[in-house]
Amino acid sequence: MKILTVDIGTGTQDIFLYDSNLDIENGFKLVLPSPTMMVHRRLKQALPLRTPILLTGHQMGGGPSAWAIEEVARAGIPVYMTPSAATTLNDELDKVEKLGIKIVGEDEVQGLQVAGLKVERLELRDFDFELISKTFSDYGVSLDDLSAIAVAVFDHGNAPAGISDRQFRFDYLDERIKEKNTLSAFAYLSNDIPKLMTRLQSVADSAHALPCPLVVMDTAPAAVLGANFDPTVMKRQRKIIVNVGNFHTLAFRLGDGIEGVFEHHTGEIDLPKLENYIRALADGSLKHQDIFDDMGHGALVYGTNPFEFGKDEFDVVVTGPRRSLFIGAQHAAPLRPYFATPFGDMMIAGCFGLLAATAEILPNLAESVMESLRGGRGRGVAPWDAG
Repeated sequence: MKILTVDIGTGTQDIFLYDSNLDIENGFKLVLPSPTMMVHRRLKQALPLRTPILLTGHQMGGGPSAWAIEEVARAGIPVYMTPSAATTLNDELDKVEKLGIKIVGEDEVQGLQVAGLKVERLELRDFDFELISKTFSDYGVSLDDLSAIAVAVFDHGNAPAGISDRQFRFDYLDERIKEKNTLSAFAYLSNDIPKLMTRLQSVADSAHALPCPLVVMDTAPAAVLGANFDPTVMKRQRKIIVNVGNFHTLAFRLGDGIEGVFEHHTGEIDLPKLENYIRALADGSLKHQDIFDDMGHGALVYGTNPFEFGKDEFDVVVTGPRRSLFIGAQHAAPLRPYFATPFGDMMIAGCFGLLAATAEILPNLAESVMESLRGGRGRGVAPWDAG
């Protein structure tokens, strides 16, 4: 049994191919530039040519891609975007047009091509199964026999006009935790995605003719869930796990389910501030407004039993591409971090979380997947014998 997992961040897309025949450490993995970085680089290379740009496809991650698109428009180069692609910049298309970008329908796209205009065309999408499949195929690995595909992206959701997207996302987190108090609450089969989670839906929309079921999930819960499979972390029932991402930092207090969470923008915090928020999350004093007023997303605290530091060999579990924020703390009384490395690789912690969530959503796959995640062992078949 094989499951393809793809954790799509701002800097990288981290890919792990689970094979139940193999010890999990022998699974094939790739850490590649993220789709938003790929678009960014291509547009930066095209900028000196001043060729008009046509962007089609689907909503995808912003950040680097959005900055590059806006830079092209500011340079006075014509930029055309189809409505679905334009939501990469803003769900309110009138705000996209105010950037100097022209929104065009599919009929107008064909007209541009028929007119013979020299236009640089890019298709926007977070998940490119054909490209990933070709990459594996070039190394002699087929993805034709997959049992499932699981993809993680960060989704603010489509906030109604006049509603803060930060507040909207946190209301969504609160709703999901209250409905199903597990990290896998943020994972869905492709036909069960909430309508307002438009980036998750775009992943499903862009995945054409997949050979198996598709599971989509939010990136931070996936990383935190994956960090739990570090053997040291797994031993502790109550813990605080922090995922320090390139754009967003989330901390989950875990015990009897999710006891609390806060989410902030990584660029808005330093280590002393972050540790103060973690201490407040631990003792239950953290308020939503504390984070929101500091330009973060917010905070939620559910559990009434405070989490105590100093009782174990470490205080907080840390994962994520910006986890070096915790290294070499010079301020007074810093928290003692433990850097989780599930199956020896922090970079694909989110992929292991995707595996665990997929096992819950698709029970027919659960026994094999969870046996691998809990023990790290497959059937002992060597890669050259696995077929």
